[in-house]
Amino acid sequence: MKLSDIKVILETATNVNFMLADGTYVPEHFHVTEVGEVAKKFIDCGGTVRTETVVNFQLWDADDYEHRLKPAKLLNIIKLSEEVLGLADNEIEVEYQGTETIGKYSLDFNGTDFMLLPTKTACLAQDQCGIPPKKQKVELGSISASGSCTPGGGCC
Repeated sequence: MKLSDIKVILETATNVNFMLADGTYVPEHFHVTEVGEVAKKFIDCGGTVRTETVVNFQLWDADDYEHRLKPAKLLNIIKLSEEVLGLADNEIEVEYQGTETIGKYSLDFNGTDFMLLPTKTACLAQDQCGIPPKKQKVELGSISASGSCTPGGGCC
């Protein structure tokens, strides 16, 4: 989800809820402690220089159980961040504290809740890493018998 997408959603939303992939929710009393831009410049294992820029939200839940972030407040935080930091309309990355470390998530919306989708690492230069392609799994029953040997056909 891009920054422009969340702004459109927040214009008409009644609540701001973040749901994790396992169906649990970030507690209602969460804070958005940071909105920023993260730029990453790196070289992949194939020697290609790459850049990536995301808008970063950091979610935090504290012991102030009376806190409830309203859509208009989050929209104002985003707009202020755009003005002050000059944020571009990039994809949103969300940081949220897991049980042991901070997790990074991509963001989606299911019509009611914002969904924190797990992110995964990947090799960006698989053609240069020597990683063999995955073998295709085929069920023996799905293999066509046409053009193959048959009993008594004289090909074996």
